[in-house]
Amino acid sequence: MLKDKFHKRFNELDEQFNHLPFKPSCDSPCRYVETEHWKKWATSTQNLLLAVFGENSPHYSNFIETVALCRTYNDEVKTLYGVFCSAKEDFEGGYVFDVDLRVSGEVFGDFVAMAKQSLSEGHKDVAAVLACAALEDTLKKYAVLNGIILDNESMTEVVNALKSKGLVSGAQKSLLDTMPKIRNYAMHADWGKITAPDVSSVIGFVEQFLLTNF
Repeated sequence: MLKDKFHKRFNELDEQFNHLPFKPSCDSPCRYVETEHWKKWATSTQNLLLAVFGENSPHYSNFIETVALCRTYNDEVKTLYGVFCSAKEDFEGGYVFDVDLRVSGEVFGDFVAMAKQSLSEGHKDVAAVLACAALEDTLKKYAVLNGIILDNESMTEVVNALKSKGLVSGAQKSLLDTMPKIRNYAMHADWGKITAPDVSSVIGFVEQFLLTNF
């Protein structure tokens, strides 16, 4: 699970920081860490914070600002560690609410982008498969994140479960009624039963669903 990997990496980087070789300085009462050591740790930490919190988060912004000001001295390097600890505490305390949603949204968004490109190039059938795969995976991920337990349920069953919990309504609910049929045609290669407007409607639905829920 993605969160388990993030949790493991936070702990690894915490341990790595505790083993940074702080040395006494010849011309200053401050201790220091050679650049190659703290920058290696800082680069890995920056990568983790970007993945977990996103580039617009205070955790990530504060960290890269502190990196830019950091040289080698003990207090500066430990300021970096303070930002890291804040991020680690918020993550472990359950105060990061959108990790799975954001990452999933990016992945499904890539599928949609490829489907749109394929459709624009006249490859309707390829676009149909990509769009329907994105649709089904998006709905299943959304269901799981909202506490719906899935065990190889069909897309129709997933849609019904979302409806029963009130997780889709209004125009989305009406549009969803038509989606399983298009998905089944695509996954069973019934290309003659799928039109370009059908594919376009699936793409449009997934795009809007991602914007609204992810």
